[in-house]
Amino acid sequence: MIDLRLLREDPDRVRASQRARGEDVELVDALLSADERRRSSGVRFDELRSAQKSLGKLIPKASPDERAGLLKKAEQLKADVKSAEAEQHEAEEEARRLLLGLGNLVHPDVPVGGEEDFTVLETHGTVRDFGAEGFEPKDHLELGEALGAIDVERGAKVSGSRFYYLTGVGALLELALVNAAMAQATEAGFTPMLTPALVRPRAMEGTGFLGQAAENVYHLEKDDFYLVGTSEVPLAAYHMDEIVDGGKLPLRYAGFSPCFRREAGTYGKDTRGIFRVHQFDKVEMFSYVHPDDAESEHRRLLEWEKQWLNALELPFQVIDVATGDLGASASRKYDCEAWIPTQGKYRELTSASNCDGFQARRLSIRMRDGRQVKPLATLNGTLCAVPRTIVAILENHQLADGSVRVPGVLRPYLGGREVLEPVAR
Repeated sequence: MIDLRLLREDPDRVRASQRARGEDVELVDALLSADERRRSSGVRFDELRSAQKSLGKLIPKASPDERAGLLKKAEQLKADVKSAEAEQHEAEEEARRLLLGLGNLVHPDVPVGGEEDFTVLETHGTVRDFGAEGFEPKDHLELGEALGAIDVERGAKVSGSRFYYLTGVGALLELALVNAAMAQATEAGFTPMLTPALVRPRAMEGTGFLGQAAENVYHLEKDDFYLVGTSEVPLAAYHMDEIVDGGKLPLRYAGFSPCFRREAGTYGKDTRGIFRVHQFDKVEMFSYVHPDDAESEHRRLLEWEKQWLNALELPFQVIDVATGDLGASASRKYDCEAWIPTQGKYRELTSASNCDGFQARRLSIRMRDGRQVKPLATLNGTLCAVPRTIVAILENHQLADGSVRVPGVLRPYLGGREVLEPVAR
């Protein structure tokens, strides 16, 4: 959540941010009104409680003639205090509800617009000219089936659409990717983490996934657990309700977890293969830093993502995501999009988001900075979303005979194998 003091001091900035996101600007004024009611009801409650305590001290000392009147007044004050307490609680709940509905403040340099209004910042690698090589590229599903690596038919039989099996070299390729990604993250100073896939509502709400993103979250109603769509959620909640020693920052974690997404609103999109699925594995970077270091840490996360994609020898571009596509928690987000030959376009493989103090306030994570205790900043960055990375590797490194060249960084994790070859059927 944003800082309420900033809202009071500069509401126009918050309105501009909401407008840039394409979200409800009137929410700002509703929150200002609710905050004022919260503060005034708190003052009234404190005044009545003070009067009640003062009266309580007078009653034992009062004469019999005075005591009856004081007791009557005490009864009235008791009722007034109870009413004021209820009013204060109601005002606090209303202010919190509205505050949780407000997105993070957008960084001033973020391009304004929707999903297609991003800015391309960099382009890396060379897009292959398959025509010049004398063959038409196959898509990842055709390649994966020929390699004995992907089975979507049985995935659909067992679990429905957008599910799949990775088999044979497909399973080995996932394990190679995860191990190589974790090795890079560990070398960069991240603590490896295996995180829970089920979290309580506060963890999901605190990271900002129960607002506009709620439609894509799986909820187990009987137990009131949520299936995470990213290990960002348990990594962010890891230090929930804690005060962190500022001298120990930054804290960096690399989480590996299964991820679950309903993919609501994507009917008809990416229905072939494993690019957009309901369950997948991912390695996620997460950083807790001093607020003054958030922007530089954001650039570091992006550099680690670029290092990874360059090691996989994939052509990709880096984009500055537009305001309307940021998600509630991010003030700024960079995506790395890999070239997918059979689609003829770049598609998202990784994201790096700066959430400033937004998640920390919601999860009550603070840092001790000298004598001051204040919210720290959190950031997250995808290192390897496995299925999409497999898609990019198969299509970009395919050979004319249907085999696939293995990038050098993965070969040590595949027994030195240099090529994945089709299996006999």
